[in-house]
Amino acid sequence: MDLLIHQDLLDKFGPCGLLCEKCFAYDKGPIHFHAEQLKINLGEFDNYANRFSTLLNEPKFANYPVFKEFLGLLSVSNCQGCRKQECHLFSDCKVKDCYKKMKVDFCFQCADFPCDHTGFDENLEKRWLKINQKIIENGLENYYNEIKDKPRY
Repeated sequence: MDLLIHQDLLDKFGPCGLLCEKCFAYDKGPIHFHAEQLKINLGEFDNYANRFSTLLNEPKFANYPVFKEFLGLLSVSNCQGCRKQECHLFSDCKVKDCYKKMKVDFCFQCADFPCDHTGFDENLEKRWLKINQKIIENGLENYYNEIKDKPRY
């Protein structure tokens, strides 16, 4: 794999290999963008949700306040990515400090990879291993092109 990685591509990824730009917490990501747009387009839908619940005989409109609260959460994302600040999602993540100490851009570049001191739960650890293997096999740019248009979740 070409170890000369362009900074703009590098900044899209956490050192663990997860694509930060697809995370719901990422402030320049599509989830944040679309949540903000939906919030703007819904405007003052609260009044209509109550009316539609009755007029359309659709009780699901009564759940609008919960949806609006969740949409609000998605639209106020403020993470700039794991390389610019600490991860907002995984407080137990040890990679955020380890990659700096080991002087690598990604976990797979470390002599200790794979290790058991990431701090990840079982699900994330499996995903971490799979992602790093794909980057090793295909290169970062090819891996990015493969996943950039797919959902993260």
